[in-house]
Amino acid sequence: MLANFFFYVFSAILLVSAAMVITSRNPVHSVLFLILAFINAAVLFLMAGAEFLALVLVIVYVGAVAVLFLFVVMMLDVDFVALREGFQKYAPVGALVGVVLFVELALVVSGWTIAPGATGFLEAPMPNGVTNTVALGSVLYTQYILLFQIAGMILLVSMIGAIVLTLRDRKRGKTQNMRQQHERMAAETLTMVNVKLGEGAKMPAPEDVV
Repeated sequence: MLANFFFYVFSAILLVSAAMVITSRNPVHSVLFLILAFINAAVLFLMAGAEFLALVLVIVYVGAVAVLFLFVVMMLDVDFVALREGFQKYAPVGALVGVVLFVELALVVSGWTIAPGATGFLEAPMPNGVTNTVALGSVLYTQYILLFQIAGMILLVSMIGAIVLTLRDRKRGKTQNMRQQHERMAAETLTMVNVKLGEGAKMPAPEDVV
């Protein structure tokens, strides 16, 4: 009974935080809710006996991906006023899409039933001598190796596309010409000045320049 209670508690928090990710107006708040959703999903993985997936979810997604999203969102110069200008223009189309999705979800939920033998496959015990990591690796790299490689290629192409789209040649910073610096002679940069006593640091006459 206690396990069921914690399962429903963490599941409810996960659903609420997932909904807040897409409904929050502030992108920083959306990323924070995303981190909360990842943590609750990791707890559910622990309760199901998938320790490796839980640790990967916390270390990779919460510790790297979500924090990276947070830094990127905070560094972006987003003009929220400009984003809200076209809201009324596209509101009817958005409402129509929302109604269609709601009807589809209602049809799915109304016709959804639990398979008779589905409960027997929940939390199936692991074979003796096989850890969770070994079982997951054997499934990914044997039965689903082709799909796994295709997913990796899609992520690689998307990463390259994002870099190409966001890369800009900005001429704001000062650049150095290393070849010009190495070829520069001492006479081009150094001037010997004979300053007479009592004149101070004044511009010397041409005849005083050595």
